[in-house]
Amino acid sequence: MQFEVTQEFIQEVEQLIASQNETALTELLQDMHPADLAEVLYELEFEDSVYIMRLLDTETTSDILEELDEETRYKVLEQLTPKEIADEIGELETDIAADIIAELPEDRKDSVIAALDDKEHAKDIVDLMRYDEDSAGGLMGKELIKVNENWTVLTCVKEMRRQAQELGEVIIVYVVDDDDVLKGRLSVKSLLTTSTRTLVKDVYVDKIQSVKTTDHADDVAQIMQKYNLFVIPVIDPLGRLVGNITLDDVVDYIKEVADSNYQLASGLTDDVEADDSIVDLVKGRLPWLVLGLLGGFLSVTILNGFGNAVKHYPELFFFAPLIAGMAGNAGVQSSAIVVQGLANNIIKGSMWDRLFKEIKLSLFNGTIVALLVFTFSMIFNLGWHFSMTVGISLIAVIIVASLVGTFIPILLDKRGIDPALATGPFITTSNDIFGTFIYFALAKLILGF
Repeated sequence: MQFEVTQEFIQEVEQLIASQNETALTELLQDMHPADLAEVLYELEFEDSVYIMRLLDTETTSDILEELDEETRYKVLEQLTPKEIADEIGELETDIAADIIAELPEDRKDSVIAALDDKEHAKDIVDLMRYDEDSAGGLMGKELIKVNENWTVLTCVKEMRRQAQELGEVIIVYVVDDDDVLKGRLSVKSLLTTSTRTLVKDVYVDKIQSVKTTDHADDVAQIMQKYNLFVIPVIDPLGRLVGNITLDDVVDYIKEVADSNYQLASGLTDDVEADDSIVDLVKGRLPWLVLGLLGGFLSVTILNGFGNAVKHYPELFFFAPLIAGMAGNAGVQSSAIVVQGLANNIIKGSMWDRLFKEIKLSLFNGTIVALLVFTFSMIFNLGWHFSMTVGISLIAVIIVASLVGTFIPILLDKRGIDPALATGPFITTSNDIFGTFIYFALAKLILGF
């Protein structure tokens, strides 16, 4: 049953803190999941949160640190000494520990690492911090079980028991040679059904997917999704096994990327959250609003250039928002599909083929929409020529907007820029401008004002 943090529960916690009843407070919190404890800390005053972090055992508080958002975790760690942080870090898996230490100010990183009691753990953390956070090396952890291909099954089992004591769970057993080069994996069935004197090299499975430390995290996610993997080994340029990446690591990365892309597509920088300060939120939103404002000024300038239309066909201006809206919608639809395809690595073949396909699709959609608007115009006796103008303009605008929505994300991706930038105000604003210009240019050509 899911635990729910109620106001009554928070008040009980606050009362126990106020009375410094540590025994009752520990009993109340000790059986809670770290994710629920993190939610409790969010509801408390910051001083009370630090009080609880100092009260609970390090195994519990280290798990809480993992669940906290980056900003809250940073504030909590600021109140702890390097030794206290090291005690927390020492209970975490290497990849998580490396990520948390990387968030610390430069002057505290070395102090925390030096304070770690387990020097092998410290060495692994330092090694992981060398890699880019969006690479396979940045995602991987050092916790794994590996056996030598030249061992007997009996030796293999003994060594696995020793290594397993340091792990939370065992997912896969890797097989390496004397140089630590990854050779394959060992199934539990082989261990249970094979003579103890059999060599590992005679029973291991040599077919195994792996990634290199320098591979991008996007590629790792795609490989794991394609082959339905729960874990994937990571090798260095020499083929040596240096770590592995579990499914939860990839899910965290995908969520982070999805959140970032959603904000970019909505016209926000990718580093703002609802609880940020007013200044940070203004910095995240204002640039895109200014872009929209500039686009609006350009649209007004275009309208001003067709001022004569007001005298002869004032009804043109009643359809201007419809034209601009359809342009924005068509462009966002196209760009969203392309961005999704780029993210999933399914955009294949010639770009010209894709653009030609988009033209055919836009022509089909635009014709249907134009016929609907044409029918509406004729019903209200707006005239044959005027109805034709609006209908043709809609078809042209939808085609151009769809091409812009298709081409821009692909171009940004080829330039190494996040294509999610193209799905928000950028596409909407540019297509509003194009749509307004095309509409009145065609109207002038057809109606002759």
